[in-house]
Amino acid sequence: MPINRRQFLRTATASTLAGAGLYGMPGALTAHAADVSGYKALVCVFLFGGLDTHDLLLPYDQPSYDSFASVRQTLLNAQGSSRAREMLLPLTLDNQSSFGSRAFALPPEMPQLHALFDQGQAALVANVGPLVEPVTAQGVIDRAVRVPPRLFSHNDQQATWQASAPEGAQLGWGGLFADAALAAGANAGSEVFTTLSTAGVGPFLTGDIAAPYQISLSGTTGIRALERFDDGGNNPELASFLAAAKDRFRAEGFAGSNILAQDIANKFRNGIDANTAFDEARGGGVPLATTFPETGLGAQLKAVAETMSIRSALFASRQIFFVGIGGFDTHSSQAADLPALLGEIDGALAAFNQAVGDLGLSQSVTTFTASDFGRTLSVNGDGTDHGWGSHHIVMGGAVRGRNIFGSVPATELGNDRDVGSGRLAPTLSVEQLAEPLGKWWGLSDSEISASLPNLRNFDPAALQLFS
Repeated sequence: MPINRRQFLRTATASTLAGAGLYGMPGALTAHAADVSGYKALVCVFLFGGLDTHDLLLPYDQPSYDSFASVRQTLLNAQGSSRAREMLLPLTLDNQSSFGSRAFALPPEMPQLHALFDQGQAALVANVGPLVEPVTAQGVIDRAVRVPPRLFSHNDQQATWQASAPEGAQLGWGGLFADAALAAGANAGSEVFTTLSTAGVGPFLTGDIAAPYQISLSGTTGIRALERFDDGGNNPELASFLAAAKDRFRAEGFAGSNILAQDIANKFRNGIDANTAFDEARGGGVPLATTFPETGLGAQLKAVAETMSIRSALFASRQIFFVGIGGFDTHSSQAADLPALLGEIDGALAAFNQAVGDLGLSQSVTTFTASDFGRTLSVNGDGTDHGWGSHHIVMGGAVRGRNIFGSVPATELGNDRDVGSGRLAPTLSVEQLAEPLGKWWGLSDSEISASLPNLRNFDPAALQLFS
């Protein structure tokens, strides 16, 4: 595949200097409509592997639960009492009239999310997924509608969620959102601390201007090859050598004439400078009062909260974060593996919500989950297979909590969204989820449309996540 100079530099620098953010020329401060006043942040929690949506939002009214149990009997037997109806955590909805006599519940591993939902701090978005245009199940089965390429492929659907295109996509809607904010003057026009990740570099956070900064979970983000020799300045000769070596890494004084070499040298220099600036800001920060669970997701969200706490020192008014947790490809051992993963999400999200509140940012931070795809309603014995549409969590003080947005298909095979084995044809597109997030973040309709190429095929106002 052809690669341009910008793409080469982005890839080469990311792989060579892990953890380095990239300073660049500030975005042109042209007249744009984005509102970048105050502080706002979006946090995407990506659930790699494909979360079983049917085990996140469970049916609770007796007829729906009985239908669900009849389809999933072998898996329910393996799960034991944890999915017995009396063990579930029923949800009280502000929009109950949208669902008639149907009722819903969360799994017992998510009591803290259940409490946040009851407090109006969290909501669920039902049956959302990658789409090119609105579809019906029959239209998909008859191949009468356009669908995203390479459905049910992990890498391709991860990319499609993040960038509206399959694997190989370069620009994500988070990065394009950031481009618009930077062009309007956010973060003093510097992209370096605008899009930030704790889960590697994927397309979601990359724009034409924005490039993801990798947050370290283990303290400083320096040059490991030098840090291993640093004795804290006790040896003046060693200190002098290390300073010279750092200048060498920074390409200090580089005067080559090759334009590509100049660009790479600038990227390395700016990356090291970004790490230095980040560590200095973090060193001057106040430790969080919140205790986070000692889990992978807990550590990542703690790092995000710590970064938000030093937002002023980073001159950041708009930020987008990407964190991730894997293990959701539950073809087998779902009964043994999924409850612990749901518990990890529950503990980490609750701690993060508390930390955000302690920072006075409850109305300024919105967190949402995403995943490759949902999974089949039918079971393969002790697990589930790749699906399509899925239900997701949205959390934050500005969210219209105590609601399930969208349409929840019936928990039975052959329902009106079933394209086979209980795979759900999405009712809402990823773009329809992204649109209210971008609007809340401060973008104009035109800026959102430019970032979401398929949005024109859908009702952009279908999802009213915020008051």
